[in-house]
Amino acid sequence: MTDSRLQRGDNAIIVHDAYKQYGDFVALDHVDFAVPKGSLTALLGPSGSGKSTLLRAIAGLDQPDSGTVTINGRDVTGVPPQRRGIGFVFQHYAAFKHLTVRDNVAYGLRIRKRPKAEIKEKVDNLLEVVGLSGFQTRYPNQLSGGQRQRMALARALAVDPQVLLLDEPFGALDAKVREDLRAWLRRLHDEVHVTTVLVTHDQAEALDVADRIAVLNKGRIEQVGSPTEVYDSPASAFVMSFLGAVSELNGALVRPHDIRVGRKPDMAVAGGDGTAESIGVVRATVDRVVALGFEVRVEMTSAATGGAFTAQITRGDAEALDLRDGDTVYVRATRIPPLPSDIAVPGSGDTDQNRNTLTSA
Repeated sequence: MTDSRLQRGDNAIIVHDAYKQYGDFVALDHVDFAVPKGSLTALLGPSGSGKSTLLRAIAGLDQPDSGTVTINGRDVTGVPPQRRGIGFVFQHYAAFKHLTVRDNVAYGLRIRKRPKAEIKEKVDNLLEVVGLSGFQTRYPNQLSGGQRQRMALARALAVDPQVLLLDEPFGALDAKVREDLRAWLRRLHDEVHVTTVLVTHDQAEALDVADRIAVLNKGRIEQVGSPTEVYDSPASAFVMSFLGAVSELNGALVRPHDIRVGRKPDMAVAGGDGTAESIGVVRATVDRVVALGFEVRVEMTSAATGGAFTAQITRGDAEALDLRDGDTVYVRATRIPPLPSDIAVPGSGDTDQNRNTLTSA
């Protein structure tokens, strides 16, 4: 990212050349990063990628060893968190247990000595927005985990922050609650329009709620773009692998749902906008067929290499094929996301856990 792009006036947050090192570990490796005003941007990456360190640098909770942080045109490098105009929500509920929901949300306003009538109106309006209007007199231990996080978001928004920073706010909740809160957070952001940065290691969460995703790895930003851009046109093999399971088909990385399964080797390739026509058909043996709601996962072994790989197909296709363990099938890619020609297929680290290998029969 060039300096000219960093200095555009439509950015609420600008991080320039941020470097942070802990002992021998480089947490941020000269990071340039900008967040457009009013956007919801996700920082996505594995443990140790630097995503939380970057968020904490923006918040002022950690100071970079070098580099600058600007919020709405003001250089806040070295400025303490309480003077940066931010709202912050952590993964674990930071609530005052002895205060009611109303008093928890009002806490920041009272510290700022706002008039009582203003506080009451603001708190009541926010509790309505976050769906807790009937819970004003309850205490945190009387709320569910999801309700406590809604309360935390209301408290962060009460002080009219210039930016809202969320550090894995739903990470401690169960899967169904997380899914519901993702949809709720997206609706909330569309209503309040505050510039928001969300840290997550959950690919589905980032793809679901964010306007833009910054994918981090080893202290560097690998790619920034819309969910569609980073998923369909990954800038590196790491980005592609981290955003979902992949298989290697004749040296190309392919997503499981872009692998077509057939009973005959001369099966046609159905659509797709990649270069699948150049990829040969692979003969394989079915190891396991697993129904996953509206999709079916077919686990297979390549006849040529003995490598295991997976395809995702529809329930309708699975029923038509009537696949059984031990069946011989033929597979072919229907789409191959374009990767830079100088990017090698990854062979270690977080990528390997999502990577399978195929080779033409």
